[in-house]
Amino acid sequence: MIRRTIIAGCLLLCFLCGSALRLEPIKYGDFSNWYTREIKESKIIGGKTKTVYEIAPKGHTTGNKPYSNLGGSPWATSNVYAKVAGVVKASNAVSPAQVNGNTVAKVEAKMEEVKALGIINMDVMVAGTIFLGQLYEPITNTKAPFAKMEMGMPYTKRPVALVFDYKVDMPAVNTRVKATGLSSKKTLQGRDQAEVYVLLQKRWEDADGKIYAHRVGTGRERYSKSIPWTKGHQLKINYGDITGKSFYKPWMGLLNGKKAYYAKNSKGKMVPVEEVGWAAPDETPTHVLVMCSSSCGEPFVGTEGIALYVDNLAFGF
Repeated sequence: MIRRTIIAGCLLLCFLCGSALRLEPIKYGDFSNWYTREIKESKIIGGKTKTVYEIAPKGHTTGNKPYSNLGGSPWATSNVYAKVAGVVKASNAVSPAQVNGNTVAKVEAKMEEVKALGIINMDVMVAGTIFLGQLYEPITNTKAPFAKMEMGMPYTKRPVALVFDYKVDMPAVNTRVKATGLSSKKTLQGRDQAEVYVLLQKRWEDADGKIYAHRVGTGRERYSKSIPWTKGHQLKINYGDITGKSFYKPWMGLLNGKKAYYAKNSKGKMVPVEEVGWAAPDETPTHVLVMCSSSCGEPFVGTEGIALYVDNLAFGF
């Protein structure tokens, strides 16, 4: 009996030790620092001054100026300064929030309304999103939104998980709204979902400046219901071709064609990163993509009221 107890205790200790990961925090991924911008919208749409938040060293600026990542922050957001046909508009769907006394990032789905004197009347569904990369401002149209975002950053390590604290607020509805601002709003059937993912790629560029990639590692989750505050959640990264695994879903697949994200090539031009295959399980990546979003669908489609709270993002080894 004593021997069995000792063996059981040793097994439990091994399990506990094996489950504890060494964490490599992502810079500014504790979301305790926020940079604020005051953007003055055009008089024709009301002339309001909007506060827009960025994940960067604490600071403040006023004026309608394009933002570029400050203080070595690797994070960009879906918060934007837009100037379409000379009309300035600001959008803010990412902001700091308080959870259990800690400052966290809140990403939410919001409807941005632009109305003025019966001349302009349009709605745009905005998903709150944070990601590793850059967003290039000012936004001048709603076409090809991925072409305005540089996704990912150089990274050559092989973590086993993305570790973070999170919470989800999910409205009890099974409809979404498509609103691009270019046409009337449409109600679509089906529940939207919040999402977190980490993707590892091995990229290369050809002589014409086109960028290709093999998918090295994949970790991707979607949340279709409310989830209470959860600490130390581990999103496992699976290496190599996962299409034959029991957990595989089509939305975990390769990103190419209309699904491809963009990056700057060696000539400084934004081009799509076409994932053309799966890497060998032991391959070393060149880049990592991390995204947390209040929506998992196509751009300008979502459900108002979905909110995802995240904190303490880190790679686990």
